[in-house]
Amino acid sequence: MSEIYPAPDPDNEIEGESEEIDLVTAVNRTLHQEMEREASVRMIGYDIGPIGGVFRATQGLLEEYGEERVIDTPLAENGILGTAVGMAMAGERVVPEIQFMGFSYPAFGQFMYAMAKMYDRTAGSIELPMTLRMAYGGGVKALEYHQESTETYYAHTPGVRVVCPSTPYQAKGLLAASIRDDDPVVFLEPKRIYRGGSQEVPTEEYTLPLDEARLVREGEDVTVLTWGAMVRHAVAASDAVDADVEIVDMRSLAPLDVETVLESVKKTGRCVVLHEARRSLGLGAELSALVNEYALDRLKAPVKRATGYDVHFPGHDIEDDYLPDAERAQYAIEAVMNYEF
Repeated sequence: MSEIYPAPDPDNEIEGESEEIDLVTAVNRTLHQEMEREASVRMIGYDIGPIGGVFRATQGLLEEYGEERVIDTPLAENGILGTAVGMAMAGERVVPEIQFMGFSYPAFGQFMYAMAKMYDRTAGSIELPMTLRMAYGGGVKALEYHQESTETYYAHTPGVRVVCPSTPYQAKGLLAASIRDDDPVVFLEPKRIYRGGSQEVPTEEYTLPLDEARLVREGEDVTVLTWGAMVRHAVAASDAVDADVEIVDMRSLAPLDVETVLESVKKTGRCVVLHEARRSLGLGAELSALVNEYALDRLKAPVKRATGYDVHFPGHDIEDDYLPDAERAQYAIEAVMNYEF
């Protein structure tokens, strides 16, 4: 496994009791708290019951809340998502789990035709309060279909929010907010950092805004836009370069926090987008277009992208060569800093 950096500094001042936990434990804590708080919250997915999920994100839920609320299913993604949509239409607040994003495609029809469109098709008469959880991204040397980072497919679809945490603190607050939201949410969990370091997190309930990017580090010279596991690489790269780097954790991939992006880029005049998904038509392309459309007159250099390559995710022996890392992020930052028109 390639290098994993500690979680960025604590996101907020914490008052009251807290515990030091990793990201997957933060997910598990949130699921427990939301099921305790609201009786209509139910889980559905493959292996989420006795096993507690392949990553143990749902560990202990079946024992505490029973099989009526924690529904362990066969390995059938289309059925999991279709059933979850029906449950949400019937008034349940459902949290389906797809173990790996790369296996979500058999359920893409249910996602497009039902989950994303139902509110629009019924002129707003039917809401779908459901949160589709998926582990995504590479970095754990798993087989090819377990490594996908195709968030663009989901962010490109109207009718859903797409959210991605980068720290345990973010995971707990964003997941609670997603479950309580009446819109369907795709909640992407960067499995590479599931257990990649811990952070102090409040033990009590809290939520974070779903539509706002997070300013990780302020700077004056260059803006780095990133999310998920790549936030840590951005922080490591910013420590290594001779520049004052501002790091924005997008955390909401749909809708985008346009205001924060443009405010930051207009201040620094330079922009790097760092993501592990494939480059062409990735979210970095949209962010680059956004900056060029509305902040071109402030740019001191063209927008630079540091991304995965336009190939299928490779085998584990060359995975590190595919994934962007702090070194590649550093190269991109230095490129825009040294650019001359």
